[in-house]
Amino acid sequence: MTNADIEFEWHRPGLHLRFAHGDGPVRLVRLATGPEARSAVVPCPIVELHTAGRNREHNTQIYVRSVAGVRLRYAGHESDGDELRVRQREEASGIEVVSVFRAAGPGLQITQTVRNTGSRDLMLTMVASAVVSVAGTGYDVLWGRSEWLGENRWEQRPLTELLPDLAFGRFGFTGRGHFAVTSHGSWSSGEVLPTGVLAAAEGPSVAWQVETSAGWHWELSRGADSVTLGVLGPTDLEHQFVERLAPGGEFTSVPAGLVVADGGRDAAFAALTGYRRAIRVPRTADGRLPVVYNDYMNTLMGDPSTEKLLPLIESAAAAGAECFCIDAGWFAGPEGWWAGAGEWREGPDRFTGGLLAVTDAIHRAGMRPGLWLEPEGVGVKSPVAARLPDEAFFCRYGERVVEGNHYQLDLRHPAARAHLDETVDRLVEEFGVGYFKLDYNVNIGAGTDVGVAAPGAGLLGHTRALRDWLLDVQERHPRLLIESCSSGAMRMDYHLLSAVHLQSTSDQQDYRMYPAVAAAAPASVLPEQAGNWAYPAADMTPEETAFAMVSGVMGRMYLSGFLHELGAEQTALVHEAVALHRERRGGIAAAHPVWPLGLPGWNDEVIALLLEADGGSLLAVWSRGDAAELALPDLRGRAVRQVYPASLPKWTVRERDGVPVLDVPPGTCARVFDVTPH
Repeated sequence: MTNADIEFEWHRPGLHLRFAHGDGPVRLVRLATGPEARSAVVPCPIVELHTAGRNREHNTQIYVRSVAGVRLRYAGHESDGDELRVRQREEASGIEVVSVFRAAGPGLQITQTVRNTGSRDLMLTMVASAVVSVAGTGYDVLWGRSEWLGENRWEQRPLTELLPDLAFGRFGFTGRGHFAVTSHGSWSSGEVLPTGVLAAAEGPSVAWQVETSAGWHWELSRGADSVTLGVLGPTDLEHQFVERLAPGGEFTSVPAGLVVADGGRDAAFAALTGYRRAIRVPRTADGRLPVVYNDYMNTLMGDPSTEKLLPLIESAAAAGAECFCIDAGWFAGPEGWWAGAGEWREGPDRFTGGLLAVTDAIHRAGMRPGLWLEPEGVGVKSPVAARLPDEAFFCRYGERVVEGNHYQLDLRHPAARAHLDETVDRLVEEFGVGYFKLDYNVNIGAGTDVGVAAPGAGLLGHTRALRDWLLDVQERHPRLLIESCSSGAMRMDYHLLSAVHLQSTSDQQDYRMYPAVAAAAPASVLPEQAGNWAYPAADMTPEETAFAMVSGVMGRMYLSGFLHELGAEQTALVHEAVALHRERRGGIAAAHPVWPLGLPGWNDEVIALLLEADGGSLLAVWSRGDAAELALPDLRGRAVRQVYPASLPKWTVRERDGVPVLDVPPGTCARVFDVTPH
């Protein structure tokens, strides 16, 4: 701070921001949960951007101290309710940037709009959505790895291990290295998760997420007494992104979600949970949080027929399911369901009496019928591939991009959008479809270069058009429920999740592995959106059946399996789990996650998840190994009572100095507990 600095403040409930400007760009100098709370940040410019030929002011690998960013100067600010807009300009180049801070629950959604007010084209190669310098270096860094069948594998390491002190303070250096987490291609969570946390043992913690289904990058860099966080969408270096701005043109960055919490890891994730609820587009169709049965996982696996479906429909309805989704294959002929996909008409001779007879049976059973679609995919043998122009598909260097015998539609093109509008409207009208599972099974690569300066910009434009299409579909069909799926959870981001109802958390078929996914999912997705599969099988023991069902209870239950083949004891366990979930789903939709044993490791023998809610909290514990004594200091002074399953032995719950202690038996078993004040 200097004597010449001018400051201004902006307050919302739970948020206190202060900015400074003078002979330099606008800086964020305070970010706290209230006027008396400790600030999480030290002064830092709020904008960093690169243009062709003008990148960094100093030699570094970090997206800080950019040439354009350091030359911006304050041009005004205004606030309107929950939104603050800060304007800056660089007169020489004609660059104008409007930074928008939108309060959402306990957090901020931050975007940057870059405008070209000059007389020449501007080639934008990077704009950071959010940049903040967090005070101190005594943090743990949390980030997540992800892949098909192994989603949500979180890691927690001290910042000083990832970014050691390289004598910054002693010699006055600023760091040139970073700890970076970067997506590649069109699976936004196919390798790593777009979320991170700086967790402090004392003082405020910070959490963030990148809200895009296109390329993204976040990074941490450090100085002597601070760590700088940069949250970015696609960039030239990482994602082949360039946006050409003609005079008068503008570009808005992908949103960055940012929260500050007065507490450690779980407090940060609780704040992020509240923020995620605040940014969702509200839809009354999902108000009841219906239980969904899907015929795919460990069941029909993409080969449905009338004869196979009718007993599943009857048993799913008896179990308490409220939607029944016919998964992949309903449109397939003898050649299979992949290379010819795209027209989305029922497969010839697949259903006795036609698909309508099956959806009518679903209606008569008191459930909504649902269908699987992969809307962006068109098989190379599909008639749609020949019907639509090349420009309606992803192309590179004049050739259609093919991945896994699929082309990808580009929803920026009106013909692609019209094709999908006709598809959805027809299926809703013809079959009374009330639920769509929208899958996305390919990583199409860097993007498309049709109509843009670089393929990364084409991918970003398509994903934005996809979200607009999803919102428009729901305006036309307000009772429609939409699930986002992408080979499990390979595209699990809040660009999409703010616009749809639930997310399949994995394609993992081994019920013994699923708890590691299900228990970690609320770090990435709201509990009420976390579609956790529960797929009992006839060859399971009663304990194994309950184990499989607990994963579904602790999120958004996604039921599957040959339920009509189960024995009486197994059937009772399934019905009991569904009833418990339906009874407690309202509380789950108001809960935030707590991990009494820490975020689960993939091979942990005991895994625990608490969904903490004012109206009653649920604790799930899964055992996958030897017997253990599990102390729960986070639940000191609270009563822990088993609520599922009623027919199997109760686990012993004791107290030691006011701390609940569970005696966890060995083997494959799980329990759900109600947690209440004494």
